Amino acid sequence: MTQRLRLIPPGHFMMGSPKSETGRFENEGPRRRVAIQQAFWLFDTPCTQALWQVVMGDNPSDFKSPERPVEKVSFEDVQRFLARVNDFVPGLELVLPSEARWEFACRAGTGGATYAGPLQILGIHNAPILDRIAWYGGNSGIRFELKNGVDTSTWPEKQSNRNKAGTHPVKKKDPNAWGLYDMLGNVWEWCKDPWSGGQDQNELDGESAVLVPYTGAGNVIRGGAWNTPARAVRAASRRGNALGFSAIDLGFRCARGLD
Repeated sequence: MTQRLRLIPPGHFMMGSPKSETGRFENEGPRRRVAIQQAFWLFDTPCTQALWQVVMGDNPSDFKSPERPVEKVSFEDVQRFLARVNDFVPGLELVLPSEARWEFACRAGTGGATYAGPLQILGIHNAPILDRIAWYGGNSGIRFELKNGVDTSTWPEKQSNRNKAGTHPVKKKDPNAWGLYDMLGNVWEWCKDPWSGGQDQNELDGESAVLVPYTGAGNVIRGGAWNTPARAVRAASRRGNALGFSAIDLGFRCARGLD
């Protein structure tokens, strides 16, 4: 499987969520205008296990298959991967995207809760619009074929009643308008930003407000995952994890062409 990059154009967008957005968390505001001043490249999928294996010579993932996202990788693990792949290919200069660039790319010119449209939450794990764009806690048991799936029989209000779930191969759901797959769901994705608050100040245009900090977390993660409730699988949803933390729902995607 080829790991491809898509060119993301420059532009402006409203980062974060309005107070009226269904499922909103307080740490997604205040909403503010952000300028992405230069085009950049972004992997069209999360980093796959196949690419990680080639670069690192191992595969830490629980849900093993080459076309699935690599998971159980900490921020520190990802930094080692980036250093090694950039040594292999001089001039490639892969990095993690900033939180602002991640959200800009995820939205792909849209302004709602998801790039498919508004989110109607019918239950904790039930938001029908997600079914065509994301693997999340409501549908990740569908067509899950590995033997080591997580027992989801006690998860409430699922869109599907399957009782074993996990990650899925990339590119099985619809992409956004810029050709990016799995920006929402499947695995959370590391960003380069410390959780303590802002985006790079040179990216902000207009109101520059620091986000609500989350004590004890290291860096931002974005996008939701196969095991998250519907409200976490939105363009503005964000969490933080310690730099050494790894889990079966946490991966990353690479960017390049950044300042």
